[in-house]
Amino acid sequence: MDAFGTALVSFTDPYLIGIVLIGTLGGVLVGAMPGLSSTMATALLLPFTLTMDPIPAIALLSALYCAGTFGGSITAILVNAPGAPPAAATAFDGYPLAQQGFAGRALGLAAISSVIGGLFSVLVLIVAAPLLSRVAYNFGPPEYFALAVFGLSMLATISGESAVKNLIGGAFGVLLATVGMDFTTGVDRFTFGLWELSEGIHFIPVMIGLFAGAEFLKQAGKLDQKRFRVAVDAVRLPSRADIKRCLGTIARSCGIGSFIGLLPAEGGTVAAMIGYNEAKRWAKDKSQFGKGDIRGIAGPEAANNAATGAAMVPTLALGIPGSATTAIILGALVVHGLRPGPHLFTEQPTLLYAIFLAMLLANIAFAFFGFFGAKLFARITLIPVEYLWPAVFMLACIGSYALDQAVLDVWIMVGAGLLGFVLQRYGFSAAPIIMGLILGELVEGSLKQSLIIFDHNWLMFFERPIVVTLFVLTALSISLPAIGAARARRRARMQEA
Repeated sequence: MDAFGTALVSFTDPYLIGIVLIGTLGGVLVGAMPGLSSTMATALLLPFTLTMDPIPAIALLSALYCAGTFGGSITAILVNAPGAPPAAATAFDGYPLAQQGFAGRALGLAAISSVIGGLFSVLVLIVAAPLLSRVAYNFGPPEYFALAVFGLSMLATISGESAVKNLIGGAFGVLLATVGMDFTTGVDRFTFGLWELSEGIHFIPVMIGLFAGAEFLKQAGKLDQKRFRVAVDAVRLPSRADIKRCLGTIARSCGIGSFIGLLPAEGGTVAAMIGYNEAKRWAKDKSQFGKGDIRGIAGPEAANNAATGAAMVPTLALGIPGSATTAIILGALVVHGLRPGPHLFTEQPTLLYAIFLAMLLANIAFAFFGFFGAKLFARITLIPVEYLWPAVFMLACIGSYALDQAVLDVWIMVGAGLLGFVLQRYGFSAAPIIMGLILGELVEGSLKQSLIIFDHNWLMFFERPIVVTLFVLTALSISLPAIGAARARRRARMQEA
């Protein structure tokens, strides 16, 4: 409780409160910009937090993460252009409702659902993270190796439709993590004579390139497209009848989002889609879904915001990112000299409570921004893309260079952007590569430590119950998508017969 009291006292500092409010407002603004996302924003902002103390830096990124998830619903409802991937399902009914002249009703309900889902997720984070950390506190290198492999296996379902492509992307990320000097043998690997690569490829320029750089190239091909804009006459709270009608959907989606968020590498997009599908499946009257049913807004918004705090649980307790954005927050912890995992709860409890309070304050703050700022946020869509995206690219270059003041990092960012653009064309996602790059070092390091402990007898891995359990879960994680696809093909053949 001393740590909680210290964190609470720190939030009496106007500077820290201002940092959280700025992060919240920035998250809503970024989330409302079509093509941008909280993942991209945190990647761009991370280098600029290096001069800050750890608590304000992580609080800023956490607030941006929470608010960015909600911000995507604004343009999803107003212009049918989801500002962030988790808001894609919100557009199914939000945009038709706005076309009917009820944009304020839709935005208000999205804000209420998001706040409830976000607050529920913070509660899950506060309760579940310490419990999970106690279980993992006695983990040794073999358990961490098995855990990292399990985290990589979750890449099969992180994004896209092809589990194989996701695993290939993750393997490529692990390969990138091997670049640089092997501190066990002192041998340079894949440096090609460039001494700058001896310390390895940092994930920040790669991340900025894969997300911001690739999206810059993608948006460059859409300069001739025009968007239809919906006028917002007033922003008001939904009626009591609307809220009462959606309470069951919101409660169900909070549970769905929290469960999905706890799974490493799942994230809010999957939670939102499942939340929408379940809202429709449980509805007695399904005829209005896709035409402006308010439950089609409440379901995905509560689910994707409930996944935010839950996704922080494996990030903080195990050091395994729960989503692409939490992977960046994980990197921020490392950059600031902190060690994510169970030891964080004993070494830096004040920081953890500060993160909890920052996310709590952010969820309350974006409720007011959502209610009173929708008209202003809608005007973001008026910014011409020929001005917006060059500015984003400039920020990407500055952010990449600011890390180590190395021009090579800028070129790495540009190369990652080109690679990400090409990979998107062939159905590959950037998130698995980032996850593989971050977890690759943990996989390699823990494997070497384990083999030293076992005197290079790898069969001793199977003498540890936790390791065996995690290996079984890894096998199931890899095989279940293939089994599901095989069953779907078999059902299709039976229907054709």
